[in-house]
Amino acid sequence: MADVKLAAETRTEFGKGAARRIRRDSKVPAVVYGHGAEPVHITLPGHELQLALRTPNVLLTLDIEGKTQLAIPKAVQRDAIKGFLEHVDLLLVKRGEKVNVEVYVHTEGELAPGAYLLEHVLSTLNVEAEATHIPESVTVSIAGLEAGDSILAKDIPLPEGTTLVTDEDAVVLQVLAAQAEEAPAEDETEATEA
Repeated sequence: MADVKLAAETRTEFGKGAARRIRRDSKVPAVVYGHGAEPVHITLPGHELQLALRTPNVLLTLDIEGKTQLAIPKAVQRDAIKGFLEHVDLLLVKRGEKVNVEVYVHTEGELAPGAYLLEHVLSTLNVEAEATHIPESVTVSIAGLEAGDSILAKDIPLPEGTTLVTDEDAVVLQVLAAQAEEAPAEDETEATEA
């Protein structure tokens, strides 16, 4: 799991105008909350934060006016067209504390020979893990699976110290037989030619 250090500044201006000024300075407005404390409004360096958020469930070490705090991203708002960060909500965590997060499900291996399709019913799983040991993803083998086979949440191996929160009987992956497109009947072909 990645641990990224970011220097944060507290902010006292709020609203659209203030947020635009912050973004113009290549920074991102953010809110840090959790542990029953009052939410703290901060600004973070835009480029460094953008790079950090490429890693799912990244652990951020925030230096807020000389005080170091650990946080994980809870909500990220991006511009719909240009993709730049508009706002980030961060949740305070402590070492040893368990948190609920979503982790991506990756597959490895090849399906059995034949015309099969793999359907990702769930692309993520909800898990509980220690804040400093959150897995980036989980991997499951699909080698040799055929039509009608499925993988349930309880079948996916989780790293040590991680527990499943998603319903264990939820279907995560299933294999389907590919549907062949039917050729049009002769009567239909003649009707379309006429």
